[in-house]
This record gives sequence, structure tokens and C-alpha cells, in this order.
Amino acid sequence: MARRLVTAALAAALTLSTLMASAAAETRSSWQHVPVPAQVRPQAGLNEAVAFGPDRAWAVGTDAVGREAPGFPLMLRWDGTAWQRQSLPGDGRQGELLSIAATSPTSAWTVGRDTDGGARLLRFDGSTWHETRPPRGVALTKVVAGGGETWLIGSRDGAQVLLRRDGRDWQEVPAPPGAVYGLHVKAADDVWAAGETNSGAAVSHWDGQAWEQTIVSGFPRSAVGSVLAVSKTEVWAGGTSGFVGGPVGKPIPPLLARWDGQTWSRVTMPTDFGSVSSLTPSASGELAWVAVARSQKRAEPGSYPPIVPGPDFLAWDGQSFTGHSEPAVAGEGESSTVRLAPVPGTGTGTGTMWSVGRAEGPGGTFAPRILRFG
Repeated sequence: MARRLVTAALAAALTLSTLMASAAAETRSSWQHVPVPAQVRPQAGLNEAVAFGPDRAWAVGTDAVGREAPGFPLMLRWDGTAWQRQSLPGDGRQGELLSIAATSPTSAWTVGRDTDGGARLLRFDGSTWHETRPPRGVALTKVVAGGGETWLIGSRDGAQVLLRRDGRDWQEVPAPPGAVYGLHVKAADDVWAAGETNSGAAVSHWDGQAWEQTIVSGFPRSAVGSVLAVSKTEVWAGGTSGFVGGPVGKPIPPLLARWDGQTWSRVTMPTDFGSVSSLTPSASGELAWVAVARSQKRAEPGSYPPIVPGPDFLAWDGQSFTGHSEPAVAGEGESSTVRLAPVPGTGTGTGTMWSVGRAEGPGGTFAPRILRFG
């Protein structure tokens, strides 16, 4: 009798252990909502993030004070346990931080704009953020780092401007034809630019001397904002396919294409509408995640409504995609902006990932949104 009781107890403990392990595995394999600090006001939104490891990350955006009033630059810092608001020089100035990037934990940059249109450029030296002088006359929109390089995207008098950090100053680099929305910097002589031209969505490659441009999609109004170069014979580009005619508010299909060194090929995704907003690599540099903002897909024939929510995140295993949806957040709707940031040192494959952006809030407002995978 005693032996049967011991056996039953061991079996129950094993079952509980298995259930707990399964629950933990399920948590690790799904996206989880992570709250922002309580002192962040309503009507805040996040634009971009960068991570240096499991216990250090930054996210930037704007902390608004009302539906119409301008907000204040917002920076959050992850300490491994929670997100904390970070104080910045010139905290009383109204405006927004648009982008953040880093070449190392002791060298990070963020760019933004004031409400009067002035550009902001801040640098982190490993302990403190410092205000630095932005390039004269340039409105900055994005900073990109990679391969030990730091580049800026902006405009001057309506013309595209690209700048490269040469160690002490910013040097202007000729821009490719059309508009540039995103960069993937592998080295000073190996830079890929995503954007659009009058001919459609375009990707350009910089070899240190000149740009070589290819058209990803010639469909009217198509554009790509993200590019990920695994090698010169494997490059991914994501954006929107564009549209012709139709009613205002007509859903637009996403665009994901792959370059094999010769041609661009359209890649099928398990979603029908939305915009590819981020392409994120694994630790080995291969494509790991695709984020789709405002993802929607067609419902089964005869169903109502005819269009339903689609997967927000697509995990790529080298052969196919697995769709993931963002978790429901009480009092908030779906994300309208999604930007991904991989966490170094968290394994191969999909690894640990941050997603930051803004979501639909109550009464037509918006709210900051932070999610984590892994």
C-alpha cells in the first residue's frame, strides 16, 4: 500500500513538472506584453529600440500630453527586470526621438526632432547621453549602425541626405536615386539601401564608390523600407506592394522579396494585407523574423467579416514562415507600428526579440506597446 502511494506521488510530481515545463516552453515560444513605466503618460508611442544583451536595451519615441498638444522626447531603458524612464539633456524641450542605433554598449546614437523642426542628435558614451551638434541644415529621420559603422538618413531642402561617421565627424555620401527609408550596413564598402523611385520599390548597394540600384517591384506606389543582406546573393527587402485605384482606405498588400544575386523574387507570406515594417537577423546573420504592421488576411469564403486579423510576426526557419500574433492587452487595440530589435547572446534561430511601437488606445487615442519573445 505504502509503495503504491509513493509511486502515485512520484507520478503526480512528474506530471506537474511536465505541465510546468510545457507552460514555460509555451511562454518562451510566444510574444508577451511588457508594461511601460507608470510615469509614462497616455498618448505615448515608441518608434525604435536597440538591445545589447538580456539586461540592457533602449527604446525611443514620444511622450504626449494630449490628443492635439505636442509631446516630449521619450527614452526607456531595460535593466533586465523592468523598463525605466531615462532622463535626457534638454528634457524640457518638446519633440520626438525617431531612431536609435549602436555599434557597442559604449557607443550609441539617437536622432529626433523638436516641434519647431530642429534636428536633435544625442550620443551615449557608456554612462551618459550627451547632446551633440547635428549636421548643419539636415532634418534627421534615422540612424543605422552595423559593421562598426554609423550612418544617418535625413534631408536638406527636400533632397535626400546620407551621412557616414568617419570617427570624428559626419561625412556626406552621395544618395541613390529616389528616396531611402532604411539601410543595412555591413561595412563601409557594403551598404544596402531600401526605398523607392519613380519606377517602384528599389534597393541600392554601395561598394564604397558608387550605388548600384535594382527595382524590387515596379508596381505603382510600391516601396520598401527594410532591407537585410545575408550575403551578396541573399538579400531580403520588405515594404508595401502599392495599389492602383479603389476606395480610400483600401487595404494594401505587403511586399517581401528576395534577391539571389541576379533577380528579385516575390516571397509568399501567410498574410494578405499590411506593411512589412522590420526584417531581423538571427545571431548568424540569417533572416529570423519579419514584422507586419496592420496585418490582415482574407477570411474563409462565405465568412463575415471578409477580412480578419493576420499574423503580426513571421518566424523564418529557412524554408517557411510560422505566424505569431501579438497578445491582447486590456484597454488597448492592435499595434499600428511595429519595430523589432534582436537581443544579442540569446541563442541561435529566433532568439530573444523586442518589439516596440504604438497601439490603438481608448477613444481613438494611441498607447505605447512593448512586446518580448523568448
